Amino acid sequence: MLTVVIVIAHVTASMVDQTRAEQEKYFLTASGNKEPFPSLFDPHSRELSVVVPSYNEESRLPVMMEEAMQYLEKRQKKSSSFTYEVVIVDDGSKDKTTEVALGYTKKYGADKVRVLTLQKNRGKGGAVRMGTLSSRGRLILMADADGATKFEDLEKVEAGLENISPKPENMAIACGSRAHLEQESVAQRSFFRTVLMYGFHFLVWFFCVKGIKDTQCGFKLFTREAALRTFSSLHVERWAFDVELLYVAQCLQIPIAEVAVNWTEIEGSKLVPFWSWLQMGRDLVFIRLRYITGAWKLESPKKNQ
Repeated sequence: MLTVVIVIAHVTASMVDQTRAEQEKYFLTASGNKEPFPSLFDPHSRELSVVVPSYNEESRLPVMMEEAMQYLEKRQKKSSSFTYEVVIVDDGSKDKTTEVALGYTKKYGADKVRVLTLQKNRGKGGAVRMGTLSSRGRLILMADADGATKFEDLEKVEAGLENISPKPENMAIACGSRAHLEQESVAQRSFFRTVLMYGFHFLVWFFCVKGIKDTQCGFKLFTREAALRTFSSLHVERWAFDVELLYVAQCLQIPIAEVAVNWTEIEGSKLVPFWSWLQMGRDLVFIRLRYITGAWKLESPKKNQ
């Protein structure tokens, strides 16, 4: 049975297509002109990039963006040396996510808010990767469009990142964590969902990531160097992509800090409990087996068109 699973994992392994459709190479300015996205390979020109993966988020995105922009603008007024951008990635939405996102480009300008609209749905991991590869920040924050984590907790995650020492080749990652809220969440969940949660945590620990209690919180901060190295090796584009990112980071001995953040359950999750957990469980097993068998390798960063 194990041999069959290993063979299936190896044979079905595929490389992610990182090439962009023509329209994905450009963003629209406030006046409607097209300009090319920069590359993660370029030197940074902003202090912070915020990458927001969005799929059918026309309702939830405004709440998150209002909070984020209020915080970022206030911080910039306090310190002129603080510069930022927000890259909203529309992951092939069927609603008006792009139109809503472009409203913030018109309000704040394309130097602060840019919208990357993907031609087809890649999955959350694919959307985060495409946005990260198009960012300009010295630090790159992945933040969910639902606004479940208070944006001001960025300062906690930043402190966690800065406290990491040493940073080999300036690579480090700080992960927002909801682990301190686990007992409360268990009390509110059904027995079935609690079993699924603990089963997923066990699989993460057994197959992939050691020492990180919450791999799935959508609030992670990377140095530019760490983002380039880890996202260049990313294969999983759906829900388990966080686990592969952290697995790759640990294989490369990139230091990781886990920082407690405030978190609130927001209605409208795209995660379908049973089937999504089942898919993630399969992905966790395949991540480990595919790296062990050499079907996937830790890639050196290569610039793609």
